[in-house]
Amino acid sequence: MGLARVRVTANFEATLATIEAYWRSRGAPEALGRLVEELDRAVAALERHPRLGRNFLARATRSLEARDRDAALRGTLGGQEVRAVVAGDYLMLYALDPSTRPPSVALLAIWHHRELSFDFEGYWQENRPPVRRQE
Repeated sequence: MGLARVRVTANFEATLATIEAYWRSRGAPEALGRLVEELDRAVAALERHPRLGRNFLARATRSLEARDRDAALRGTLGGQEVRAVVAGDYLMLYALDPSTRPPSVALLAIWHHRELSFDFEGYWQENRPPVRRQE
């Protein structure tokens, strides 16, 4: 089996742009540079090991609303898995479609581990290949 195909969604790009704006507003380009390096490593790891992240929907839910949302999400996945992987101080949410050859990974969102949560709206938009840094 070849390397998994990794794509980014419009929502991933939007959440990444928010993080970039945050670090630029703080005058901390080195933090942004570290994030880009972590993302490069994470994408390369997901290409080789697409199930690297933990199963996001296997986590314990504590409210009826969360259980209802999880059930609704499971109904829309069509065999895809929602997984989460750590990239430095950030958590990335991705969808894995293991039925394709090679497997397909769609990066859905990224957020700092100190952020409270995220919203699934817009995660399933058209996928694009990730932008790679030029060496």
